[in-house]
Amino acid sequence: MKHKILSSLKISFFLGIGFLFIWLFVRTLTPDQIDEVIESFKRANYSIIFLAIIIGITSHGLRAWRWKILMEPLGYTPRYTNVFFAVFIGYLANTAVPRLGEVSRCGVLTRYEQIPFNKSFGTVISERALDMIVFIMLFFLNLALQFQLLKDYIYDRIYMPLFGKFIAAGSLSFWAYGFLIAIFALVITLYLLRKRFYHLKFVVKVRDMIKGFLEGMKALVQLRQPWLFSALTLGIWLCYFLMSYLVFFSLPETSSLSPNAGLAVLVFGSVGIMVVQGGIGVYQAIAAETLMLYGIASTTGYAMGWLLWSSQTALIIVMGLLSMILVPFYNRWKNAKA
Repeated sequence: MKHKILSSLKISFFLGIGFLFIWLFVRTLTPDQIDEVIESFKRANYSIIFLAIIIGITSHGLRAWRWKILMEPLGYTPRYTNVFFAVFIGYLANTAVPRLGEVSRCGVLTRYEQIPFNKSFGTVISERALDMIVFIMLFFLNLALQFQLLKDYIYDRIYMPLFGKFIAAGSLSFWAYGFLIAIFALVITLYLLRKRFYHLKFVVKVRDMIKGFLEGMKALVQLRQPWLFSALTLGIWLCYFLMSYLVFFSLPETSSLSPNAGLAVLVFGSVGIMVVQGGIGVYQAIAAETLMLYGIASTTGYAMGWLLWSSQTALIIVMGLLSMILVPFYNRWKNAKA
């Protein structure tokens, strides 16, 4: 019961933040501007949006292939179809509860492929770390390509909100020092008393998780097909870019935007999704603000943000639900055939 209440509170909290951002933006619009946003939805070319959704499915298919390759050095070769279903089930779970997706996708492979949870979870964490590195590289590439246009936006909207509270006059605040000292003291204490905690169930689980993570990182070094793995990583992020850029062509006002604008929306929109679960409300506002830098009216940019977010979210919900329904039937059929 307690777990259900906490899960409900998490969902409510993140949805509340999203709806707050929607309200903050919509309240500044006049009735005519609201009508303009609605009209943009009516005028959109949904065949192009459907193409972007197909590319989105391709990106997740590449991610499943990459994850399968990542598990090979650990001695596991799961069926690709199960890995594909697991990826979509994980994304569906993440739209509801933060970090639940990583647990869910590993749980699918534990159930249907008999892969130990801690080992598959370790590969997921290492995969996330790799994607974060790629994202950081894209962030700085975006900044390098459009420095003059984006420098003020990044400083005001990203740098200052993140670091303004922790950096004062070039030094860490008193509370930051206290927090670091407390963490250091806790680590030292746990290390000195480690033998007293080894038998605890929670500690055993944490140790297994750490061991699985280390094995996942080890798998990155011992890849049997490193070039294919690298190509799949590039393919995933290329698909992410095309998912954003192609939707621009669904509206006449944004159809003339350059690929640089697509890269900027991809990078800054990803920050919004990291900040608020699913990006609801925040993603749309960030897309509108970003596109204003390229001369797009705020109402059109907001509508574009909704088109981008809705297409990606609909993809995850539909494919995630289908995966949940199909995965047991697929495995029964494969087992019966075997």
